[in-house]
Amino acid sequence: MIAGARQPREDGPPPVPPSHQGCAIRSVRVQLPARRREPAGELRAELRDRHEDGHHLHHLLWRLAPSLRVCSSAVLGGGIGPRAWILNAQVPGGYPRLDPDRHLAEIAAAEGLTGPGAGLMTAADVAAYTTGHDGGVTATVTTGLGVRGWAAAPESATHAPHRPGTVNIVVMLPTALSDAALVNAVATATEAKVQALLDAGLDCSGTPTDAVCVAAPEPGPDGGEPFAGPRSAWGARIARAVHTAVLAGARTAR
Repeated sequence: MIAGARQPREDGPPPVPPSHQGCAIRSVRVQLPARRREPAGELRAELRDRHEDGHHLHHLLWRLAPSLRVCSSAVLGGGIGPRAWILNAQVPGGYPRLDPDRHLAEIAAAEGLTGPGAGLMTAADVAAYTTGHDGGVTATVTTGLGVRGWAAAPESATHAPHRPGTVNIVVMLPTALSDAALVNAVATATEAKVQALLDAGLDCSGTPTDAVCVAAPEPGPDGGEPFAGPRSAWGARIARAVHTAVLAGARTAR
């Protein structure tokens, strides 16, 4: 997530005017991740690459079933609600744009994505993503730690520009969660991230722009699982999956 972005639309990506010159996406093509395989039956991310303004960049794409909803802090499509896709896009270091939500919408349009989606952004190498799996939960993480620090920092530190270094976490669950449990799942994933960073020997809680997405089926008449804290059945699986993925990413991103 990038500070200063406009509020996301709930009905899909914002329109991109033909005159917009900020992002020339010349090609988008599939690049298959040969060395990583999700367990059978679990939704896997597509690793894609693109050429944009002279840069060769990657992004991860999840195409979601209509029955899924997402709770996220994403710069595009954040909040709680149904989402048709999730996009985690790599941008160059020293990112100059002030409209990351529109930039993500441009990438989504180049992919032919329609409907509401959630978009995240990072300057980390997206092709170096890591995953963790536990009891049907999959966590996919991109780890950029160049601007890491502690959440409770002195006031003077909060005025520094927020660059897209970013630890981005996307969690997929096979079971429905209530609204409260979805929010709790984001908190649990964040706790597991901090634990993993400390276990990797890093003196930080993350970066100023970290983002989390949790996707789970829409709840039925029963309202879904009511809890996702770290000692609940599904929260514990989320925590272990996220910890595994962040720890692996942090050890290679140092």
